[in-house]
Amino acid sequence: MPDRSLPLFWATGLVGLTGGFIASQVGWPLPWMVGSLLAIIAVRCLTPWQLSEIPNGRKCGQWVIGIGIGLHFTPEVIEQVAGHFGLIFFGALLTTLSSVFGVWLLRRAGEDRATAFFASMPGGSGEMVNLGARNGALLSQVAAAQSLRVLAVVLCVPALFKLLLGNGVALDHAGSVSWGWLALIAPLSIGVALLWQRLRQPNPWLFGPLLVAASISLAGDLRIGLPNGASQIGQWLIGSGLACHFNRAFFRRAPAFLVRTLMATALCMLIAGGAAWVLSLFSHLDLRSLTLGMMPGGIAEMSLTAETLQLSVPLVTALQVMRLLFVLFLAEPMFRYWVRTRG
Repeated sequence: MPDRSLPLFWATGLVGLTGGFIASQVGWPLPWMVGSLLAIIAVRCLTPWQLSEIPNGRKCGQWVIGIGIGLHFTPEVIEQVAGHFGLIFFGALLTTLSSVFGVWLLRRAGEDRATAFFASMPGGSGEMVNLGARNGALLSQVAAAQSLRVLAVVLCVPALFKLLLGNGVALDHAGSVSWGWLALIAPLSIGVALLWQRLRQPNPWLFGPLLVAASISLAGDLRIGLPNGASQIGQWLIGSGLACHFNRAFFRRAPAFLVRTLMATALCMLIAGGAAWVLSLFSHLDLRSLTLGMMPGGIAEMSLTAETLQLSVPLVTALQVMRLLFVLFLAEPMFRYWVRTRG
C-alpha cells in the first residue's frame, strides 16, 4: 500500500516510471508514454487504488514536448511542407470528413444526434466536450469516446509503425543542445502558453511552446534539440495524465458504445492510411510521415511517434494541426446545418 501520509499522485508517478522502464527494456515504441499509461490503467482497474493525476503534470509534459516539436522546424522542411500545402489541406480535410462513419455507427445504435456527432469528431477531448455541451450532447459519452480514441491510437499506431517500418531513416533532425537558446525559449514559451490559456485557445501548453520554439528555430536556423532525457520526461508525464481518465467503471460503462467507438476509430485509421498512399503518389512527401500525420490521434502523441521513428516531425505536426483547426472551426456549423436540414 502507498504511504497515506503522502499525496496519492506520488504513487502515480512511481507506477508510471516503473511501467515506462519495463516498456523501454522490452523495446516498445514510445516506452515512457505507453508503459506509464498501461501500468497506471492496470493499477486503477485491477486494484482499489484510484491513482490521481500529477498536478499540472500533463501540462508540463506538453510544454516539454511542444518545445521539442518546435525545434524540429527548419527552413528546408517548412519550404517542403509549404510547397505541398494543397495536398496537406486536402488530406487533413479528408480525415476530418471520415468521422462521418463514426456518426453513422453511433446513430444506428440509437445515440442522439449531438452525442453521436461530437463523440466522433477527431478533435481534442476538452474542445469536443465544450462544443457538445453547447449543443445538448451527453457529455460523459463524448468524453469517453474521445479518450478511448486517443488511447487506441497511442497503443496501436506506434507499435504497428515500428513493426512494419523498423526505426525509420533519419531525416535532418536537430542535434546539439544549446543551453543559451533553451534558457530564452523556456520562459518565453511559458508566458505564451499562459496567454494562450487565458484566451481559452485549444491545447495552450502544447501550441504555445511549439509556436515559440518553431519561430525562434526558424528565425535563427538553430538546428538544436532538447537535452537527453527531456523527451522521456514529457512522455512519462503525458502518459500518466492520460491514464487517470480510465478505471473499471469506464470500461463497464456502455460497452456496446465503446466497441462502436473502437470500430469507428479503426475505420478512420484505414481511411487515413489509404488517403496517405494516394497523396504520396501525387507528391514527393514521405508516405510514412503522411500516414502518421493523418491518423486520428493527438498532436503530441503522433509527433512523438514521428520523432521516435525518425520521420518528418514538422510534416506530421502540420497535418495534425490542420485537422484540429478543421474540426474546431467546422464541427459546430456542420452540426447545426445538419440539424436544420433534418428538421
